[in-house]
This record gives sequence, structure tokens and C-alpha cells, in this order.
Amino acid sequence: MPRNIADVFRSLGMQEIEKVIYEKIAEGEDVYAILKECQDEMAKVGERFESGEFYLAELIISAKMFEKVAGILSPKIKERGSEAIESIGTIVLGTPKGDVHNLGKNIFAIMAKSAGFEVLDLGVDVPAQKFIEAALQVGPKIIGMSGLLTLVYPSMKEVVDLLKEQGLRDRVKVIIGGGATGEEARRYVGADAQTLDAAEGVRICKKLIDPSTAGGGAYDGN
Repeated sequence: MPRNIADVFRSLGMQEIEKVIYEKIAEGEDVYAILKECQDEMAKVGERFESGEFYLAELIISAKMFEKVAGILSPKIKERGSEAIESIGTIVLGTPKGDVHNLGKNIFAIMAKSAGFEVLDLGVDVPAQKFIEAALQVGPKIIGMSGLLTLVYPSMKEVVDLLKEQGLRDRVKVIIGGGATGEEARRYVGADAQTLDAAEGVRICKKLIDPSTAGGGAYDGN
């Protein structure tokens, strides 16, 4: 029997989440309130992951659950038209040229969206110039790059160098993540921050936008 949203997320009820959401809609609950509750639960998922209560498998399941929720609520939200959800900022995201891994990137994208960010995901094996074109087009506050291979270091650095050439670097923060990255990579690339997990990455992005926000990870405050 379906329970409330908090119970379903905590127990990773992949089969239950749709029924719970549809029941709440049928009962007349506001779609924005439902979405906010799911966003709050995704934040708790991130906390459980960081504390060791949840592992990568649970993080992936939770992300898929939120995807289902978003798929159900998106048409309802569009019907409301003028009542737009306030965005806390846009992130241009991608795996740079030289790498095609995307699991961590995809999990981060879902968690960032659940936290209130708009995310433009460019995909994998993305040329540096494409990041710049996207930055010029949508004016993001953050560019996020993920890599599992050290081969992507030069591509990541090229993105930062091009941001400087275009006069965008002061306006756009850069975060890198993935198994190939660390503090040494952050310094080489010239990124503002680095992380190895999606939940921490979202928290860092909030801090990059608003330094008063509690955060952690390899963030140098630039």
C-alpha cells in the first residue's frame, strides 16, 4: 500500500512512487507542493549518501524515482503556465572531449534540477567551444564538467581558457567532478571547485552562487 512521499523515498519504493504522486494529484494537492516535497526528499537522499547510509546504487534508484516524478508533474506544471518555478541559477553541464562516461554527470544533473537549478546537459565528448557557445547562449552561473579519464584534463582547461578569452570567466564559476579529478586537477584546469560525488557537487554549486550557503568539498572561494 503506498505511503507518503518521505516513506517512499526512504525505502526506495520505485514501484510505489508513481501511485503516490497520482493519488496526491487526484486528492487535489498542489503540484508545486508535491514537487517541493520530492525536492526536499532528494536533498535528504544526498545527506544519506554522504553519511554512508546510502550507497551509489541507492543514489541511482533515487535519481530515477525523481525522474519519474518530474515526468508526471511536468505536464501539470506547464498547464499552470504563468506560475513558473523560481530557478536559483543555470548550470551548463557536460563530459568534455576525450571521455564518454556519463553516469556521475547524469546523477548530478537530476540532483541539481531537484535542488532548483536549471541544467543544460550537453552530453559526452563535448568540444570546449560547445561549452562556450552554450555559455553565450544561456548565460549560466556555473559550468560543470565531469570526467572519469585523465585525458579530459586538457579539454577542461581549454574550456576555462576560452572563458577567459571571451571575457566570461568573472561571470561563470567552474566546477569539475568525476573519478579523474582531484585538487591537482582543479588547480591545473583553473576550476573554482572540485568534487567526487553528486550530492556534494550540488551543495558546492549553491555555495558558488551564494557564499553564505553551507557547503563543503574542494572549494577555494574564488
